[in-house]
This record gives sequence, structure tokens and C-alpha cells, in this order.
Amino acid sequence: MQAQGTRGRLADTFAAARKEGRSVLVGYLPAGYPTVDGGIAAMRAMVEAGVDVVEVGLPYSDPTIDGPVIQEAVDAALRGGVTTADVLRTVEAVAETGAPALVMTYWNPVERYGVERFAADLAAAGGAGTITPDLPPEEAGPWLAAAGARDLDSVFLVAPSSTDERIRMVTEITGGFVYAASLMGVTGARQSVGAAAEGLVKRVRAVTDLPVSVGLGVRDGGQAATVAAFADGVIVGSALVGALLDAERSGSGLSAGLDGIRTLTAELAAGVRRPA
Repeated sequence: MQAQGTRGRLADTFAAARKEGRSVLVGYLPAGYPTVDGGIAAMRAMVEAGVDVVEVGLPYSDPTIDGPVIQEAVDAALRGGVTTADVLRTVEAVAETGAPALVMTYWNPVERYGVERFAADLAAAGGAGTITPDLPPEEAGPWLAAAGARDLDSVFLVAPSSTDERIRMVTEITGGFVYAASLMGVTGARQSVGAAAEGLVKRVRAVTDLPVSVGLGVRDGGQAATVAAFADGVIVGSALVGALLDAERSGSGLSAGLDGIRTLTAELAAGVRRPA
């Protein structure tokens, strides 16, 4: 397997944030929720309010690490008939804002779509790369080749349970940044970010110069500031998805959901700029 380089939009984004003395804010939303166009509007609202990098979720029927909040939105998107083509259209719309767009996807949809085809279409849409939580490094060769040929970054995950050998293996093939899962289990906003997160970041930095971003658990500006104090990036998903879900459940509509996205994103963006 050939290691991915760090040149490109992700590298530029992290370098610019480093010059500003802050962490990068990464925001996740699934494509197709509450509709394809509504999801695009929400992602654009995130960027306008301070998200630096957007994770565009590719809805999948068996999301093994997604918690109940994300699962609810993903299920709704699937019931609405969202397709991979819709995901790529969403990526294109996000890329037009100037923010790097990563597709967060389980491996099965990529394999079914076609590895080479997916890489080509993602690059054509202006995507910066992918995050593939269930693609083992040992089996990533075909994707790394297809992605590398199109200058796409391939982001892989490490967890507190990862051995040093595993962390080294992951960092050798990762591009853009290393995704450090702050705790074991599924995604979801929590009262506190796992205590193992800072130790995991230190372990990753011992073997690579790649930026390290922490995800799984951040829900507000205070937690974002805490993570920003020791990580290069702060990843937020469930809390942002929850802002859209709350508006949908209350019947207040997309406009209220976008307001919620903007408010929370602004709080998170302030957090990464004022480390605790």
C-alpha cells in the first residue's frame, strides 16, 4: 500500500489554522437529510458559521459506529430515496463554498458503486477525499491506489484501544489528518469527552507529523475548546445533526433547523479559537 500525501485542500486548511493558533473545526451531516437540498443548505450554513471542513455522510443501512441521533437522520434520508449520486451532488455544492468536503462512508457502498468509479466521480465533484471507518488498512490497497491517482486524501481512524503498531500502520496510509476516536463505542454527544483522547493524540503524534483530529462526543463550545487545547482538529457530528432533528420533530421546519445549525456552529467555532 502506498501512503497518501498531505498536500491539497486539507493540508492547506490545517496549515492556515495553525498559523492562526487554533484548531480546525470539522462538521458532519448526512447527505439527504431532511432532503437533499435541505442537507446542502445545512452544510452551507455550517461553513458560513465557521466550519472549516465538511464531512458529507453517505447514508447506509448498517452504520456500525453511528449512534441513535445520526442513525435517525440517516434512516430518514434512506427512506427519502437518497442515492450516491445525491451524495456526490452534495459534495459538489459544499466544494463550491471553498471548504474541503470529505465523504464519510462505510466501505460497502463504495465497493458496490465501483472503487475506480467512486474515486473518479468524487474527484470530479471537487471532493477532498474520504473517511472510511470500517475499511481495514490491510484491505485498503485498491482504494488507496484509486484515490491517490486522483489526489484524494484517505482518512483512517484510530481508537484508544489501538496498539502502537496499529497506529503506525494507519498513519502510514492516511492522508489529510488522522481521525482519533476519543472513546470506544458509537457516536453521540456526551457530557464529557473521553479522558483517553489526549493520550491517544500524543501516541499518534509520536509516529507522524500528520494533523490529529478528535471526534465522537463533542457537543458544545466548551468541549470544543477543551479538545482544541491538545488536538489539531475538532470533529462534531451528532450535536449538529441533532439541531436539524430537533427542528423536524417540533415541526418548525428547515429554517429553524438552519438557525440551530448556525448558532451551534458559531459556538463551536468560538471554542476552537479559544482553547481551554
